[in-house]
Amino acid sequence: MKSSDTRWGSVIQWLHWLMALGILGNGVLGLVMVDMSRGMDKLNTYAIHKSIGLTVLALLILRVCWRMLDRAPRDEPMPRWQSLAAHATHGVLYLFMLALPLSGWIYNSANGNPLQWFKQFNLPALLDKNEDLAEIASEAHEILFWILIVVLIAHVGGALVHHWLERDNTLLRMLPFARLRARKTGENP
Repeated sequence: MKSSDTRWGSVIQWLHWLMALGILGNGVLGLVMVDMSRGMDKLNTYAIHKSIGLTVLALLILRVCWRMLDRAPRDEPMPRWQSLAAHATHGVLYLFMLALPLSGWIYNSANGNPLQWFKQFNLPALLDKNEDLAEIASEAHEILFWILIVVLIAHVGGALVHHWLERDNTLLRMLPFARLRARKTGENP
């Protein structure tokens, strides 16, 4: 369950992939729902979008709590600038994975809409109704989404470069059932 020196533990791996699926799926849903015609289908799609966003937020909180209890594997051998870029990208991802659902929650609250999680329970409004703030939060939510997409492309691109060009274990150690590649002769463990 916990991470070793060479690979991420199963808890972090599953949280990573569940969050990736939730973020990508919710992003597609968000792009589709804005062009839907008014009606119950659109309202239900918005409700699902909000519920998935809240789920991703809950998974992020769980992931951060777990990471406080679990160590990270050692970085794969790479130039220092790549290691710094990877750590910075991860930090930015965490920031945006927090800011995006919170901006949606703020927008929902400022718009005066109820917030439910999959019709199971209501969540409190973060603030009172405020049309000006709702407009700002809506714009922020969209901008944060597009920035998150750019950062995700960098994240995935870096993992694929390490997998296909560098031929190291950067990607493999986050895959639940993957076997790690043997280290090249002369590499530090």
